[in-house]
Amino acid sequence: MSGPNILILMVDQLNGTLFPDGPAEWLHAPNLRKLADRSVRFANSYTGSPLCAPGRASFMSGQLPSRTGVYDNAAEFRSDIPTYAHHLRRAGYRTCLSGKMHFVGPDQLHGFEERLTTDIYPADFGWTPDYRKPGERIDWWYHNMGSVTGAGVAEITNQMEYDDDVAYQAMSWLYDASRGGDKRPWCLTASFTHPHDPYVARRKYWDLYEDCDHLQPELPAIPYDQQDKHSKRLFDANDWRNFDITKTAIERSRRAYFANISYLDDKIGQILQVLEDTRQEAIVVFVSDHGDMLGERGLWFKMSFYDGSARVPLMISAPGLEPGLVETPVSTMDVCPTLCDLAGVAMDEVMPWTDGESLLPAARGEGRDAPVKIEYAAEGTEAPMVCLRKGRWKLNLCRLDPDQLFDLKADPREQENLAESADHQETLTLLKKEALEMWDLDKFDADVRASQARRWVVYEALRQGGYYPWDYQPLRDASERYMRNHMDLNVLEESKRFPRGE
Repeated sequence: MSGPNILILMVDQLNGTLFPDGPAEWLHAPNLRKLADRSVRFANSYTGSPLCAPGRASFMSGQLPSRTGVYDNAAEFRSDIPTYAHHLRRAGYRTCLSGKMHFVGPDQLHGFEERLTTDIYPADFGWTPDYRKPGERIDWWYHNMGSVTGAGVAEITNQMEYDDDVAYQAMSWLYDASRGGDKRPWCLTASFTHPHDPYVARRKYWDLYEDCDHLQPELPAIPYDQQDKHSKRLFDANDWRNFDITKTAIERSRRAYFANISYLDDKIGQILQVLEDTRQEAIVVFVSDHGDMLGERGLWFKMSFYDGSARVPLMISAPGLEPGLVETPVSTMDVCPTLCDLAGVAMDEVMPWTDGESLLPAARGEGRDAPVKIEYAAEGTEAPMVCLRKGRWKLNLCRLDPDQLFDLKADPREQENLAESADHQETLTLLKKEALEMWDLDKFDADVRASQARRWVVYEALRQGGYYPWDYQPLRDASERYMRNHMDLNVLEESKRFPRGE
């Protein structure tokens, strides 16, 4: 098969409101701005679920957590669920992952032929929530506000070490691809863990934001007793009572977060430069798994349907797609069918069970009627939550909470819940009817609880006696690298050089 090469640049926890049309002007992100100038920019793109593992499984498969079973950060991503890596590989592509995808379970490839790094997070069931114990905090893996109070500068951290390697491995792979040893088209996914908290940045990037005017959230903290029910649960899950969140801590956290966007911009620029230097053409996709509230309303991290958490940047640069801004709401679940569409790969056999649709019609200015669907069924709630974004409206439903309806055109910061407004009952009724035709919330809840209970049993059993981890172990055969005596030196030197010698 001959098809376009594809480079996916994925980041973690990047707030989509900072990308209204490419990166906001005040962000120091020249490489992403250059990419935006040649891309279709989707201003209202949403995650399938505002948490790492479920959001990424939905991104890769085009399916919601209620289909994949990846409800939280410790739920297995089943091997029988096709991903974009499967679809492309089946059609003849070389598929490779450098970096994070937060796969849980013994399958750590999910269609990737090659994986260059291990993951940054565990692959087992140890982070399983337990709805049988409402309000219980599991301190050793739950977020707490220490990421905010501990924000600042460092030259190396666990996450920097990881992302430095992700970029290096991706660049090395692209250099190798340029040598032409494998004639297949390729799809490389380079997936970083920044700007995910903890909010710690290198000095060179921190200094870029010394005079930044955006170090305080536009919507300041709302008192706990005035928060909606789910936000109260998130406050409690984040152990807020045991931390003093000062104005300085907020500013340092946001400054480090912005600095890490610039850090990523450097890494992405380096990868794109290798692509250019080696004269390889590729479709380029830039996306995040979910956002970060960054102190808006007093909320941090993700796990919420508010736009800071659920909305993500999405940009696609591809031949035949005119650069421009698309404001129609779309989903990261649309990326899988879009990649297949761009590569000329059919998904007909699984499309009846796919929640995404190709973005190419929207990118070309055609209408789109389907609402965007989002689910959340992990820690910080005690029953599954669902969301519909349709046109200007956003509807949030949960069996435990009052309905929420927001008019994002009139109220982009989602400050006025219209579900109790007499003037908006018709809209509420129509959207709620549509949502409840899509979701059986009682069944969803029962499925999540059954999954959690099974995983607690399995995890505790596997921790007894001999333990074999599922974490991915990158394999590098040193006997096939550089120069070895089973190789012809003359052939080696020529084949490993790009461009070739005369």
